[in-house]
Amino acid sequence: MSVRSTLLSSLALVTAFAAGVGVTRMAGRESDLSAASKPAEAGRFEPQARTNAVAGQLPDLSSIAERAIQASVNISSTQQVRVDPMIQFFRGGSDFESQTSLGSGMIVSADGYVLTNSHVVGTRNAEIHVTLGDNRELPATIIGIDPDTDLAVLKVDARGIQPLPWGDSSKLRVAEWVLAVGNPFDYNQTVTLGIVSAQNRHDPQLAIYNDFIQHDAAINPGNSGGALVSGRGELVGINTMIAGNTGGYQGISFAIPSNLARRIMEALKKDGEVVRGSIGNLQFVTLTGEQAQQYGLGTRGGVFVSRVPPRDPLNGAGLLFKDKVVSFNKTAVTERNDLLRLIAEAPIGSTATVEVIRSGASKTLQLPVVKQTRPQMPGR
Repeated sequence: MSVRSTLLSSLALVTAFAAGVGVTRMAGRESDLSAASKPAEAGRFEPQARTNAVAGQLPDLSSIAERAIQASVNISSTQQVRVDPMIQFFRGGSDFESQTSLGSGMIVSADGYVLTNSHVVGTRNAEIHVTLGDNRELPATIIGIDPDTDLAVLKVDARGIQPLPWGDSSKLRVAEWVLAVGNPFDYNQTVTLGIVSAQNRHDPQLAIYNDFIQHDAAINPGNSGGALVSGRGELVGINTMIAGNTGGYQGISFAIPSNLARRIMEALKKDGEVVRGSIGNLQFVTLTGEQAQQYGLGTRGGVFVSRVPPRDPLNGAGLLFKDKVVSFNKTAVTERNDLLRLIAEAPIGSTATVEVIRSGASKTLQLPVVKQTRPQMPGR
């Protein structure tokens, strides 16, 4: 069995969703893809009281929920998709048909920017309509889509809208109250309550560039792109997927942290894309010590080069099949996703210092960092 097939067989089922769109890939943490900014105090909002619960009592989150509902939007995305050739042969008609998906989003600025999931939007040629909390339905312009983090930015021409203040997702604590706001199963402006179950979830099952917030507020198909709101009335995450065997809520929900979402949003607003670094179209895999021994790669696990494409223009840079990468720019790595994030965050045009173990000996390589050009995946 190949290293690659071993990796693929180890993946568990993770489902991301928007009503009508099934997604099995989402996207994890990025440090500074654009200039990091401090949490804003836009439309300063002071809830009636902090939500620390008195023993035996639950906090009153009704005023926070009301404000979050007004900043929440429902999103309808219509795309032209190619009809299966067999179906088109028997049915006749056009080679394309309209396909509509529904999801959620959050107003993040008073001038009409809306943050949602990329799999809710689909592709750049999708026709998007946004329904505001006061039931106004407006067309939206797609500002940018980043499938790698499953984020997208839209713009609507609307007045009198009230965004929710940004929160600092790094300050969330386990067991802190959170609200999920969205459009599950087309039930508009639904609010559910839960707690933060864990921070910084990063796992090969989930995504490359995101460290997710795990929580247990109920989210279901249609909640994608909706807000995760703290007990302080701040936007701390964008709900994006669940883990389970049924495709429905099982108490394990994931949200993209607001700190990452804000950086990606600013990059999309500025450039229409997120620029990431690359050292070539290489593939990496994380192996345990037992797996490394099985493949004759020593007794210690780590991040191994599993494929070096022969026609890659950077193929001569120095990395070889079965090299074990132990550090990137002097930062130690033991997991594939950590290495991929470090590569993505490296400045374009710089030279990266990569330390590897090759045939039992340590070797230091100097590799050029170029702009990542991997094509985006439509509908993700």
